[in-house]
Amino acid sequence: MRARLFLGFAILALPFGFAVAAPDGAQEQLITQQRPVRAVLELFTSQGCSSCPPADRVLEDYAASKDVMALSLPVDYWDYIGWKDTLASPKNAQRQRSYIASFRDGPIYTPQTVVNGRAEALGSSKRQIENAILDTTERFEKQRIPVHSWHNNNTIVIRIGAAPADQAVKEATIWLTQIQKSANVEIKAGENRGKSLTYKNVVREMTPVGTWNGKAMTIRLSRQAVLFPETNEGAILVQEATHGPIIGAAWLGR
Repeated sequence: MRARLFLGFAILALPFGFAVAAPDGAQEQLITQQRPVRAVLELFTSQGCSSCPPADRVLEDYAASKDVMALSLPVDYWDYIGWKDTLASPKNAQRQRSYIASFRDGPIYTPQTVVNGRAEALGSSKRQIENAILDTTERFEKQRIPVHSWHNNNTIVIRIGAAPADQAVKEATIWLTQIQKSANVEIKAGENRGKSLTYKNVVREMTPVGTWNGKAMTIRLSRQAVLFPETNEGAILVQEATHGPIIGAAWLGR
């Protein structure tokens, strides 16, 4: 069913000010109030991993921050050891493998946190994550492009800014990320058997909705076509290639 839904949406990628209605005063105020995201954290975790609950709690702390986009991406490759992760997606595992291939040669593992698409850290170590944020913030800020979004009746409008004048432009993917803000799971088998675990900002789907080539653009999407009933949060990521450095990020509609 989800595949059919995503086949149905239409995308318009247009230059700023061309054939796109300007937002009204309330929407302009929303854009002004949107606070830039200083870091994007992607935690690759699993319900079948005994080392992951501490990392899930670290991510929960970051999820409470207003200027950090903290995302949980459950993976499925530990399902064979006794418990099938109820939130996992093979797409999340593939995204993690792509990151590892771009960072270094090495085994895939959990819990791993990827920071700004540029560095990785042990997901349960806040010290390592903070160091990775510090190491990547300057480059992220230098390359950042503005990202804003709002709802217009049954339409989602996404506005992506132009590249900074002094920056070389690399083609980037615009991801629409659907998020379940909270999930409580009773683990009945495997390494975490008997535990009740809470997950925050669980990524249920990441869908490419456009390609950015350095010029300002606007995308309009049908809400009905791209939003799932079980998700109650959304985010926009602009990322070089498909798993390179993140150069723009914003929560959907806030």
